[in-house]
Amino acid sequence: MTLHDAGDLARRLAENAEAVCRRYLSAGRRLGNYWLVGDVRNTPGRSLFVRLHDTANGKAGKWTDAQSGEHGDLLDVIRESLGLVDFRDVADEARAFLSLPRPDPIPSSQDRPVRERGSASSSEAARRLWAMSGPIAGTSVEAYLRRRDITLLHGAGALLFHPHCYYRPDEDSPTETWPAMIAAVTDLDGTLTGVHRTWLAADGRGKAPVDHPRRALGGLLGHAVRFGVASDVLAAGEGIETVLSLRQVLPDLPLAACLSSAHLAALIFPPLLRRLYVLRDDDPAGDQALATLHARAGDAGIELIGLSPRLGDFNDDLRALGRGALRAILHPQLAPADVARFLEAADT
Repeated sequence: MTLHDAGDLARRLAENAEAVCRRYLSAGRRLGNYWLVGDVRNTPGRSLFVRLHDTANGKAGKWTDAQSGEHGDLLDVIRESLGLVDFRDVADEARAFLSLPRPDPIPSSQDRPVRERGSASSSEAARRLWAMSGPIAGTSVEAYLRRRDITLLHGAGALLFHPHCYYRPDEDSPTETWPAMIAAVTDLDGTLTGVHRTWLAADGRGKAPVDHPRRALGGLLGHAVRFGVASDVLAAGEGIETVLSLRQVLPDLPLAACLSSAHLAALIFPPLLRRLYVLRDDDPAGDQALATLHARAGDAGIELIGLSPRLGDFNDDLRALGRGALRAILHPQLAPADVARFLEAADT
């Protein structure tokens, strides 16, 4: 599915906007130049409106949910109303609809049951995306990580691969699909609360050539992408690649990638935690996160130790200087007990 194909499908659907609404938003009804329904998942109501014809205020096929603030086009309607994740399935459904000689009549409630009331949350969407993703072995995710010298991937079950993950720059742009690294964001009990998407080039040589190749979906605040189960010791940082760089020399140290400085500062501490290592990012936001965590850790009786890279971040250290140098950089910064427990034990 190319960018052109997606745009063409969206345009053709917009030319048949009312028919699309009657098929996929059958719980709604027409009012003037709009189709009104509860939400994009076909819940009865009036908070979502779809523009049926071009006007001076906007194009046909565009919709907005006044309650949630969501917006999109008719490809999004097909995706959400049917609960689809893979864009190929959405495109196939759109093509099947457009091949009909004329619009189908409004389905009766017996023919097409209405979904349960209440819109699916972003966390539910994250769970659907996670369920549709697969192992990273032999994929562009593995290739991407290896190009960053991240090759020890045991215990990296928090990472999956999706071959055709949606990417949409803004509401007026057509939907694209790219391979993506899907990372599970979980709470302390291991329950999935969200996902983080990193869109990749098809060959894994880098990120996809889009404006914002990283985006999160679902509940992140206080949670993290976790590698290992923390008890008394944990190392936390912002980026997935940064914390995985430490895993190359400290394979048994539990790690948490919080995905941003704000979320790092809000990390919920495991109940048995006694020492927290924080992977420093050399910028004002990183400094503020470290200061906030230092105050919170002190109040909780947790020892906090900042870990500083020699270069820009620990992945820069790993790639430019190698594992031996990274071990040497970390050795004097670790508590003596953790040198024996995590660093020296990795050699045995």
